[in-house]
Amino acid sequence: MSAVNPAKLRVAIVGAGYVANHHLAALKRLDFVELVGICDTQREAAEALAARYDIGLVATRFEELAAARPQIMHVLTPPASHAALAIKALDMGCGVLVEKPMADTVAECEAMIEKAQARGLILGVNHSDLLDPVVMKALQAVRAGRIGEIVSVDILRSSEYPAYAGGPLPAQLAQGSYPFRDLGVHGLYTLEAFLGPLSGLRVDFQASERDPNLRFDEWQATATSGNAIGRMLLSWNSRPMESRVVVRGTRGSIEIDRFLQIIRIHRVLPGPKFIGIVLNTMLSAMADCFRVPWNVLRFATGMLKPSPGIQKGAADFAIAARDNGKPPFDGAAALRVISLLEPACVEPDRLRHEEIEKRYAKLAPVDALVTGGAGFLGRALVKALRKRGQSVRVLLRKPVEAYSSDPGIQVVIGNLGDPRSVDHAVAGAGIVYHVGAAMRGSPRDFEAGTVWGTRNVVDACKKHGSQRLVYVSSMSVFDHVGRDPDVAMTEASAYEPHPEWRGAYTQTKLTAEQMVLDAVRNDALPAVIIRPGQIFGPGAEKATPNAVVGLAGRWVAVGEGSMTLPLVYVDDVIDALLLAAEAPDATGKLFNVVDPALITQQEYLDQAKRKLGNELRVVRVPTWLFMTLAFGVEMLGKLLRRDVPLTRYRVRSLRPLANFDLSAARDGLGWQPRIGARRGLDRTYGSAD
Repeated sequence: MSAVNPAKLRVAIVGAGYVANHHLAALKRLDFVELVGICDTQREAAEALAARYDIGLVATRFEELAAARPQIMHVLTPPASHAALAIKALDMGCGVLVEKPMADTVAECEAMIEKAQARGLILGVNHSDLLDPVVMKALQAVRAGRIGEIVSVDILRSSEYPAYAGGPLPAQLAQGSYPFRDLGVHGLYTLEAFLGPLSGLRVDFQASERDPNLRFDEWQATATSGNAIGRMLLSWNSRPMESRVVVRGTRGSIEIDRFLQIIRIHRVLPGPKFIGIVLNTMLSAMADCFRVPWNVLRFATGMLKPSPGIQKGAADFAIAARDNGKPPFDGAAALRVISLLEPACVEPDRLRHEEIEKRYAKLAPVDALVTGGAGFLGRALVKALRKRGQSVRVLLRKPVEAYSSDPGIQVVIGNLGDPRSVDHAVAGAGIVYHVGAAMRGSPRDFEAGTVWGTRNVVDACKKHGSQRLVYVSSMSVFDHVGRDPDVAMTEASAYEPHPEWRGAYTQTKLTAEQMVLDAVRNDALPAVIIRPGQIFGPGAEKATPNAVVGLAGRWVAVGEGSMTLPLVYVDDVIDALLLAAEAPDATGKLFNVVDPALITQQEYLDQAKRKLGNELRVVRVPTWLFMTLAFGVEMLGKLLRRDVPLTRYRVRSLRPLANFDLSAARDGLGWQPRIGARRGLDRTYGSAD
């Protein structure tokens, strides 16, 4: 290969995901490396890393990196793109380090190797687990014969993926084999390092259906090497999280805990077997009492780097490139692993592809589509529409048994965040009731379920010419803290000025409502927005009312019980939605839907207590005490540099809205409560008499 060996090694990064941070941290510590560019289709992510590591060029297209004149590129994108990007980089005259797996197929790996050889450039793959300090120590112990001949190696790894944030389905959701490609590759090259060349690989996979987005989430694999056996167990469900390797030999065993960065070597001791077992266990336990706190301290002080194997792989590759040396793991090493991996991935990929494509079978037209049909309000709406004799389509993340037996209901399985799923669901539906949204989870869950979901619904309604879109917004979009209680709440009342302080739910609901309003103004979208108060009714008895927080199995009521609640009974909300679909003058408008009855928080809690009894444990705390707690949580968040679920602003925002002017809903929809909040409470919790 051609020599690089410049005064400064010019390195560019392709991909700004979590692993990029580890590569950049390692490279930044090398005085002979200059970080010259970073590329990602998500420009914000690339800009954040560029600012942190002082990278001059930020690009969203790979070709733009040429302006930075890099000599080395780190390809840190999803595996399906590795081969294409690596070959482009090699054609640009750059050496390449790719994250594992090298590529999806043997053919792609061979093309990458051939291109690197033809251009005389360095090509490496970051098999980072083998560079983890505790794994390296274990390999040294095995090669020194400290536990005799190897009998077996077991790898146990649990994991989780960041929540799907919306947009076209990423590989981890669309590709059935993705979990095994992602972590199984680590297991295969680790087994090979301990045992030697592997043969007879058998891979089994299962679907627990705990996460409707991740199809196959339990994996087991076995392989042999000579007289030894290697086993691997990968789980996206088991907790607590673990990353362990157990090596068993004829004269001892080695346990590796990669999360705690601990290695335990148990050898056969002289004397009775039982005494040897006890001594090994006691000695390991005593050592752990020192090793675990020491490693925590090392991590806290920066002596122990996060993901040390990834960082060492990036640094060692840079040194090899500078010195015109051999990378820690080259294409040939990776090719052996992919030749084992590829055949095992064929069947789960086929099954997942067939499953997804079946979702898009042609559908007969229907009167209405309901998103969020598995939720409390969505179920009630579907029931009301069917009672009217309307044909209904529901978009669900996973099947609902109650819908399977009704021939008047079409079920579309998909995700609100996925444009293709939503487009298929909207096509051929007359009225679209967009009820679905994220109610809990991470910011990525809210981004997918609420922002992307609403964007997808709006785009599909415009594309397919839907008769009307009825969008269910939220009272959370209003300014709770700054409102004047003496001024009536109307549809034009002020929006929340600091949605980022209130949390992901408020942020995303406000963004989504603005999307619908923009489409009404700019694209003449025939949409109606309904902002219901707090919806309650049978089936939602355990939903906390406003200014009450569910915490540690208790309802913590904050402030005075005399505050009134903006309640609305579920059947009355359904009436408003049906009217919104039909009222001729409602198009382009929004309506607050709240019951005019004044019911205090304490009244609500008392009536709920009568039905729920000992199930409901209510604790009332003064606002000042909750504010003090929030201040402490805020300080902890600043110390740890993390977002926290409780802040003083959120405590101030717990004050329920009140004093509603309901003339818009009355005049524009012809709506008024048919059941009413007081009768609704009786239906939900039983009569107070």
